[in-house]
Amino acid sequence: MKFQYLLLLPLVLPGYLSRPCPAQTDPGYKVAVCDWMILKRQKPGAFDRTKEIGADGLELDMGGLGDRPTFDNQLLDPIHRKEFMDAADRTGLEIASIAMSGFYAQNFATREGIERIMDDCINTMNLLGVKTAFLPLGVQNDLTKYPELRPAVVERLKLFGKKAEAAGVVIGIETALTAAEEVQLLDEIGSDAVRIYFNFQNPLEGGRDLYEELKILGKDRICQIHATDTDGVWLEKNTRIDMDRVKKVLDEMGWSGWLVIERSRDKDNSRDVIGNYGANARFLKSVFQK
Repeated sequence: MKFQYLLLLPLVLPGYLSRPCPAQTDPGYKVAVCDWMILKRQKPGAFDRTKEIGADGLELDMGGLGDRPTFDNQLLDPIHRKEFMDAADRTGLEIASIAMSGFYAQNFATREGIERIMDDCINTMNLLGVKTAFLPLGVQNDLTKYPELRPAVVERLKLFGKKAEAAGVVIGIETALTAAEEVQLLDEIGSDAVRIYFNFQNPLEGGRDLYEELKILGKDRICQIHATDTDGVWLEKNTRIDMDRVKKVLDEMGWSGWLVIERSRDKDNSRDVIGNYGANARFLKSVFQK
């Protein structure tokens, strides 16, 4: 039996304020953390922990995927969603984006029921008033290793782009491609609603020039940034990133928006959530919010 998945219109309840516009239209730079990385995935307590860390906002995950037909997503439930919205209002924090981290391990190109997953993501964004979603093309969709998956990935991203355009939201993809190759990929997809979610770690691990990669992509192709490297040392101790130079490049590009901390934990204290993310948030703010 075929089911139709309908997109829900945004629900506006008394006392609920709309959330921020797309990151590239926000004035200045803001710093966020990922709920799954601060060990509060799909938990309202993530807002209190983020407040303690000292960040400005939070990237909320859609929940586990595994063999389920769609994400294990509490945010579509009105009772649970109200808990999250109340927590955001109480702490004064913003929701920077919605993440589909399940696709770090799942295959976006071949996954069954993908249209329902797309619709659930966009419904969640609409209900929370969030304008940016994060979609990693993870290990099973590494187009440098599996170029044969590219046609299927492009076809599905074209569909996702159409849905996102209709809803007025943006899907930010992370890939293992070079910046020049990502420009080609975006041209092939052909939708302004699909952009690059840039991750400092990718060019650094690939031995590429981080600053040139940013310039090649340019302001309008980058919707949001994971502003961290692999785990090992805090950002302030990382000798392969010149954060002042990053800011200079972004300023010259005219880009501004959310810088989301994903990793860069101290390898000797990786479970110290407050210590690791607090240090990285303070450092990013010292550079980008002078």
